[in-house]
Amino acid sequence: MLTPRPQPWWKTGFAWVFRWFDSEAGRDAQAVNARWGWLNSLPYLAMHAMCLGIIWVGISPIAVIVAVAFFALRMFVVTAFYHRYFSHRSYKLNRFWQFVAGLLGTTCVQRGPLWWAAHHRHHHRYSDEPEDTHSPVQRGFWYSHVGWILDPKNNYTHVERVPDLAKFPELRFLDRFCVLIAVATGAGMYYLGKGLAAAYPELGTSAGQMLIWGFFVSTVFLHHATFTINSLSHVWGKRKYETTDDSRNNWMLAILTFGEGWHNNHHHYQASTRQGWRWYEVDLTFYILKLLSFVGIVKGMKRVPDRVRERTAKVVRAERIRAERAGQLRPEPVAAGDSVTP
Repeated sequence: MLTPRPQPWWKTGFAWVFRWFDSEAGRDAQAVNARWGWLNSLPYLAMHAMCLGIIWVGISPIAVIVAVAFFALRMFVVTAFYHRYFSHRSYKLNRFWQFVAGLLGTTCVQRGPLWWAAHHRHHHRYSDEPEDTHSPVQRGFWYSHVGWILDPKNNYTHVERVPDLAKFPELRFLDRFCVLIAVATGAGMYYLGKGLAAAYPELGTSAGQMLIWGFFVSTVFLHHATFTINSLSHVWGKRKYETTDDSRNNWMLAILTFGEGWHNNHHHYQASTRQGWRWYEVDLTFYILKLLSFVGIVKGMKRVPDRVRERTAKVVRAERIRAERAGQLRPEPVAAGDSVTP
């Protein structure tokens, strides 16, 4: 078998640059080798560096309000659409609203809907096992938080993992050109600031201010809030249910991420649209989806069965103790990290 001829440096280097704008560019692994993988990180690092622009553009109340509002809108988009719809199909959207969900998702600058769903389904299949892409148990905090998204080997969209989504050409288009849509979002925020400065000068904002605060600062906070579910929700919190991974419930992360922090609930029963299963488990994403169901946009929301919700780790442990006492089950040692609260 002949060994493929190595590609010239200029071809492999430029292939990574082209992938900034077209995720299918240089699909051939030989053309896009790991030697130039560091180029993959530059846009992400530049986005963080742009936040330093606040030194020059300053601050205004309207800029902060827009940044917070855009953060909140896109946090809902990530959790409701990228996670609960595209990754888990926990409710139904018609094809038009599915496209809108994908389009809004690309404004979050977390790549396309197929890429996001493919990696997330892989995570659930191998959660906290060596094959898990972003397990803090396997690879530590920093890699699970942000390192994995910069790793060149995670750059491709594994369409074979999402055949139900890959059959829609409009979703594949969004996935391929997600970066261009993100750039257009930043440009839109720039011109919003320009328009506000011209129409309402008393607001004290500017095009540059709205770009930095409304887009870059908001997006960076959105990223790191979202990524806490990968890095912190498997090491910090309480385990109400016995699962095969280290997923945990954390009310602070649930508030920050609109309900995603009820991560142990979610790993116990992934099909449910709702992740906060009790009245005190606040799940803003579910509440908004419920409102959208009243106007017919969202349909077929899946609920968690009572038998599943009530089968907590405490119940399972009590059943095991009763079986042991009846001589029906040999005692099982409890793992060191298995402590749970009722």
